[in-house]
Amino acid sequence: MLIYIDGEFYEKAKAKISVFDHGFLYGDGVFEGIRAYNGKVFKLDEHIDRLYESAKVILLDPGVDKEEMKEIVLETCRKNQITDGYIRLVVSRGVGDLGLNPNSCKKASVICIAGTIQLYPEKYYSEGLKIITVPTTRNNNESLNPRIKSLNYLNNILAKIEGLQAGAPEALMLNPAGMVAECTGDNVFVIKGNVLHTPDVHSGSLDGITRRTVMDLARERGMEVVEGPMSRFDIWVADEFFLTGTAAEVVPVVELDQRVIGDGKPGPQTIALMEDYSQYVRSHGAEIQK
Repeated sequence: MLIYIDGEFYEKAKAKISVFDHGFLYGDGVFEGIRAYNGKVFKLDEHIDRLYESAKVILLDPGVDKEEMKEIVLETCRKNQITDGYIRLVVSRGVGDLGLNPNSCKKASVICIAGTIQLYPEKYYSEGLKIITVPTTRNNNESLNPRIKSLNYLNNILAKIEGLQAGAPEALMLNPAGMVAECTGDNVFVIKGNVLHTPDVHSGSLDGITRRTVMDLARERGMEVVEGPMSRFDIWVADEFFLTGTAAEVVPVVELDQRVIGDGKPGPQTIALMEDYSQYVRSHGAEIQK
């Protein structure tokens, strides 16, 4: 595996950053998780746009423009002969001192890793997840806005720990007002009748790129799509429930807090959207090979 760090490619064992990098010391940086399918990088423009939006909000200059960043992603895939895989693109504040002051970091650091990932075992896609709600709430929007895809994921990790300790592979997080935000790494959707519901981004969720894609696919199927506040009650009484994310793709959920969703099996509309998504990602994207 060859890993891109600031203009050079390094073997995995030699790919290292400074212990004074503020991404390492303080989680001061942003990232994107991106997928490649069938020789194409899916929604590359959208991922790069979101990366630069996150960087803008934290006043971080990546040091390269968007077109250069796209080429970094594509060249990393080429170097690793990736046709189907997972890409982690990171922009760190860079090397500084032991203080919090970001001005001590003179230059941002760009890192790109292209490999493979499988977030959930295959049986969860055919049988569905059984998950719980955890006590750890999602960050307040005005403290650390969840729409910033930052390197500081401790909020999500604490919730993930609580879910794993309870034997659940994923966990639902509420916002400080007690409404549904998202899961530890995935966006939330429920289906009631022919209506697809998802929390709006102001509820404490990332504006997921898989989320947007599934919403478009649902509209193409003639479903109404509603973004807005969602409570656990809405999930418990839903016909179907599923999660979306770049790594997870579309994964059904059949139980929340010991309440069975629908008939306890992945629902027909969820299965249809899973199939639509699988077909769509394999025919759309930026070509890796020149």
